Amino acid sequence: MKHFKSLSEFNRQNGFPPPENPLLSLVECKGLDTCSLIREEFTSDFYAIMFKKMKSGVVLYGRTKYDHDNGSLSFIKPRQIIQLDNIELEENGFIIYIHEDYLNGHSLHSEIKKYGFFEYEANEALHLSAREEQIIWDLFFRIQAEYNNTTDEYSRDIILTHIDSILKYSQRFYKRQFINRTQLSGKTISKFNELLSSYFEDGQLKENGLPTVKTMADSLNLSPRYLSDMLRQETGKTAIDLIHIHLITEAKHMLQASENTVAEIAYHLGFENPPYFTRLFKKEAGLTPNEYRKQLLN
Repeated sequence: MKHFKSLSEFNRQNGFPPPENPLLSLVECKGLDTCSLIREEFTSDFYAIMFKKMKSGVVLYGRTKYDHDNGSLSFIKPRQIIQLDNIELEENGFIIYIHEDYLNGHSLHSEIKKYGFFEYEANEALHLSAREEQIIWDLFFRIQAEYNNTTDEYSRDIILTHIDSILKYSQRFYKRQFINRTQLSGKTISKFNELLSSYFEDGQLKENGLPTVKTMADSLNLSPRYLSDMLRQETGKTAIDLIHIHLITEAKHMLQASENTVAEIAYHLGFENPPYFTRLFKKEAGLTPNEYRKQLLN
């Protein structure tokens, strides 16, 4: 699998002009019938922000296929496996490639890691309204104007400020998307709770240990981060929060219905470390398991 360390090499491979900055590249597909990107899988040292409306073609992000039939934004992080095959654009599109070294010494170096949508799969892209598209395009054109301007000591800060604005708006728009899809997210929450219940009832706890967010997300055909963000928007709790609540609910039942020791209950629930179980129980219930049991007796 090809790995690109430099944007110059990446642009050359794709037939794009050399980047104006070795650590930043803007690609606008205006007027092109196709956005001729390499077809084989690749990884890179770049972040990418992609806006596209597609007539046809398949995008593979991770191992997930996605057909973009609406204007959408996708976000890619360094060293993620990417494949773009026979992409044909319905309208104008753009890609901003940001080498991770471009962020060194800037607050965005750490801030960008807080945006969960860089962990999403391609089928979890951000679908924009016409008004939202205009906001994103305006920011892109500001970046483009500065990118093509004579570089000075202010250039990078101005460009990164506009990129950060795109990310902040995207965070806002994703929240809107979650809210607009409450029917879908409601079904997801129900399925999530059903999966958790069956995990306990079917003996998977004993066989596979504690349920993980990835296990739940895989069963729902979602990425772990997207699942957690969707659940947080709908319930105020992340996926791991809800898993912990379910575990503590089971633990409370066992503390009341059995004479098993705290350690035995911890092992039964898949905890290999009983002290960790006790800490988690106290965090969720406000009491240690022994204190909870004594309270029941009193």
